[in-house]
Amino acid sequence: MFPLRDHNPSGRTPYVVYLLMAANILGYLWYSTSFPGDRGLAMFYGAFAAVPREIMSGEAPLTLLTSMFIHGGVMHLAGNMLFLWIFGDNMEDEMGHLPFLLFYLVSGVGATLAHVVSAPMSPVPLVGASGAIAGVMGGYLLLFPKARVDILIILIVFFRIIPVPAFVMLGLWLGMQFLGGLNADPNLGGVAYWAHAGGFLIGLALTLPLWLKRGGPRFWTRTAGHPPHPETRYSVTRVPRVPRHPPARRPGPWGK
Repeated sequence: MFPLRDHNPSGRTPYVVYLLMAANILGYLWYSTSFPGDRGLAMFYGAFAAVPREIMSGEAPLTLLTSMFIHGGVMHLAGNMLFLWIFGDNMEDEMGHLPFLLFYLVSGVGATLAHVVSAPMSPVPLVGASGAIAGVMGGYLLLFPKARVDILIILIVFFRIIPVPAFVMLGLWLGMQFLGGLNADPNLGGVAYWAHAGGFLIGLALTLPLWLKRGGPRFWTRTAGHPPHPETRYSVTRVPRVPRHPPARRPGPWGK
């Protein structure tokens, strides 16, 4: 299940979202090509990634920030930037440029600390913007629970793009983080589920004052949970269907 876009237009240019995306993408292009061999890159990660054991001992506090702008690979980076692109512009529109930047950074630091609490003695470095972006998603859920999000569902040979309310997509995502966190050992690396869940809840809490300023429950009543402006309408996006019974083929050589 991959989000592709939402139907929630923003009223102003999301300069901070653009800036954050540029910092992450250009940074990745720099450090992924500037350090010779795996050893040099590992030393870079060791210096700028967040290591729970070091943070618990009071070392390298700046890695709480620097780790948010480091990614472990192209797909890691691309996935995070997609989520930031979809949900970040509306949060920046509602909060304003500088408040949104502060919100993003605080959510990211809080998400990293949530991971540190879950594995305080872990020597495994933590990298990625997903904790901060999870905070953006938590705030989005509070402000626009029924905004429509187009998701791509892939089930083996079944491909379908369907619009769903944001609370369905984000609620499922949050539930997956809790389930993953309960079944994973954070000391072994992999997905930082508790950073995701922690960032989401922190972002939701940080958005509460803005939601109350908009009227709280009255805001939801007035908008029925939808964006307080006309939604974007897209033309129907079709995904090629894979036939259930492909035509028989003659035997051929093995391939991969």
